[in-house]
Amino acid sequence: MTESSSGRDVGSHHRRPVGRRTVLRGGALASAALALPTLPALAGAAPAQARSGRPEARWGVQAGDVTSSSGLVWVRSDRPALMVVETSATESFRAPRRWHGPLLGPDTDFTGTTALRGLPPGEQMHYRVLLADPDDPRRSGAPVTGTFRTAPARRGDGVRFVWSGDLAGQGWGINTELGGYRAFEEMRRLDPDFFLFSGDTVYADGPLEPSVTLPDGRVWRNVTTEAKSKVAETLDEYRGTFRYNLLDANLRRFNAQVPSIVQWDDHEVTNNWYPGEILDDERYTERSVDVLAARARQAYAEYFPVPTLAPDQNRGRDGRMHRVVRHGPLLDVFVLDMRTYRNANSPGQQTADPQGILGRAQLEWLKAELARSRAVWKVIAADMPLGLVVPDGETDIEAVANGDPGAPLGRELQIAELLRFVKHRRITGTVWLTADVHYTSAQHYRPDAAGFTDFEPFWEFVSGPLNAGSFPANELDPTFGPERVFLRAPDRANVSPAEGYQFYGEVEIDGDGGELTVRLREVGGDVLFQQTLQPGRVGQ
Repeated sequence: MTESSSGRDVGSHHRRPVGRRTVLRGGALASAALALPTLPALAGAAPAQARSGRPEARWGVQAGDVTSSSGLVWVRSDRPALMVVETSATESFRAPRRWHGPLLGPDTDFTGTTALRGLPPGEQMHYRVLLADPDDPRRSGAPVTGTFRTAPARRGDGVRFVWSGDLAGQGWGINTELGGYRAFEEMRRLDPDFFLFSGDTVYADGPLEPSVTLPDGRVWRNVTTEAKSKVAETLDEYRGTFRYNLLDANLRRFNAQVPSIVQWDDHEVTNNWYPGEILDDERYTERSVDVLAARARQAYAEYFPVPTLAPDQNRGRDGRMHRVVRHGPLLDVFVLDMRTYRNANSPGQQTADPQGILGRAQLEWLKAELARSRAVWKVIAADMPLGLVVPDGETDIEAVANGDPGAPLGRELQIAELLRFVKHRRITGTVWLTADVHYTSAQHYRPDAAGFTDFEPFWEFVSGPLNAGSFPANELDPTFGPERVFLRAPDRANVSPAEGYQFYGEVEIDGDGGELTVRLREVGGDVLFQQTLQPGRVGQ
């Protein structure tokens, strides 16, 4: 049985309490050390030109891929610096544990990460990052603090997280007159265990104008920087695109309190890209997508704490986006990469398609990891939806679904293989979460309504955008039998964040009974829809 509802938030948070000082500290810790008084000027300034003095971490801190015993801490300096991280079980940092990180320099745009290992499970960890002068390590800047909870070792503690995607797209950037990126402040106040950032973390192909007149005559005013004045092509321009979002105080406060699990999609590079593509876009002087993707990937790895991409770690240096993040006995998160290994966008009518949207190696990896997972719930974090038709131009398909209601063709063949595998291996507790389409919805996939029937029913939940244009709903493809159980979307394209339709989702796993509840939320409003799933089942 599943339970669904729409309306106000009726959920509860069955987890250990967090002290009021901790939550308030998460909201205030960016106010001084992370303050950016002249945002555009700072965004355009190179660290090498920073004023003399001690190193500063004005872009905040982040933690990523936190498990029951490990995590990764990120920082950016305003000049060359030695990174040091101290952790403690208390905010007083009495008897802290010290971790020596990398030398931050121009080769990584003065960013760096430090891996924390051997952490206690199920604990609120406090950390502070110190940046020391490489020539005189006794000289360090003011510490920048953050906090996160390690994953529980016991099932009874429960898990709660949020997810969304699509940030600063379609010309809608940071508008301080409307409170900046408001979604991050709302999510921070929920105090989740982590944030799943489901792709389109930046819009490298989306320049920002200083102002945009809205349909009702109001004026949207963007914070602008040199890097966001054109499409990103060079490595420095991609780096500037990632720095842009960190100008928002809401995001910096959020990062200091809530660890992330991050994946990419297309706009980190350019719209609807695939390997080997040659662009036909007059905005670009560099037309090779492979060249652009390599530069974007480097900037992405520099600006997000992702262990498999971290250049300064001794382990996990295979350079891939896809990975499993294990969050205690209740949850494994399977982070997919539906960009790097895909074939060219096409009408999707192939009767054989071994490469598909994941590539053969990633598909086999996913099947093996699902089969070996012992977690109660297995969240498949996809950066694109399965049964929604996402076009690329007049004839080609950008995602999986091709709009043909019959048997699987093209990229659908690979998804059919995966769904068949889940059914026949009796893999329980799979749930799909995604973003990309700029509205929120819930789809229930059923074989009795599908062109392909060799799978068990499952749910797919869509959220986003965080701060971008919202769009009308996409057409459903009947191949896997999706039923649209819930939808909230505008009736016209590129509705601005000032007009609403900005979304994020919340997932809560009860530690006692193991039930998983998904809540679809609108920024500035109530819970729109709620669905509760029961544990231990192959189909839902």
